Amino acid sequence: MSESNRNNPFDLFAAWKKEWDATSPKEPDAMALSTADNNGRISSRIVLLKGVDKRGFVFYTNYESRKGIDLNENPQAALLFYWPELSRQVRIEGRVLKVAPDTSDAYFNSRPRESRIGALASKQSREIGSYDELIDKVKELSDRYPDDEIPRPSWWGGFIVIPTRFEFWEEGDFRLHHRTLFEKDGPDWVSTLLYP
Repeated sequence: MSESNRNNPFDLFAAWKKEWDATSPKEPDAMALSTADNNGRISSRIVLLKGVDKRGFVFYTNYESRKGIDLNENPQAALLFYWPELSRQVRIEGRVLKVAPDTSDAYFNSRPRESRIGALASKQSREIGSYDELIDKVKELSDRYPDDEIPRPSWWGGFIVIPTRFEFWEEGDFRLHHRTLFEKDGPDWVSTLLYP
């Protein structure tokens, strides 16, 4: 681990992510997202990382979905990146904020037309009578918006996970794994090694 990576978990994440991307995985940006509602019930699902910078990790969703409601009630989340070909995983915990509306607009407008129509059509996480209802809604919206001007719904947009904790895990022989913990201490990160 370089001195830069020893002091900055974002740099180490970027280095590991670059190695992961080089393996040409089917879904290079897949990550597990865990949320909890205000009763402490935890839920996990796979989402796609759509941006990362020195502030945090961005993904997009329907704000009225289960994860959106969880994050509104309890704006804390955990992310897990598992990279089996590298025998590595990265765990991240932090607080969550909505991204700025213009950031959500820009990403929404960069998506394929069909994905934007799908976002408008789906009442994500809510009960549906039959799959045909969704297909009919997609057709209705496709007819309503025949060109590329499809408005981003107000209930759809991005969240950013602002880390307070990273853990980098790398497989070791005989389960003697390497674990490095980074925790936020004011403006700085403090790293420690953990037993496997």
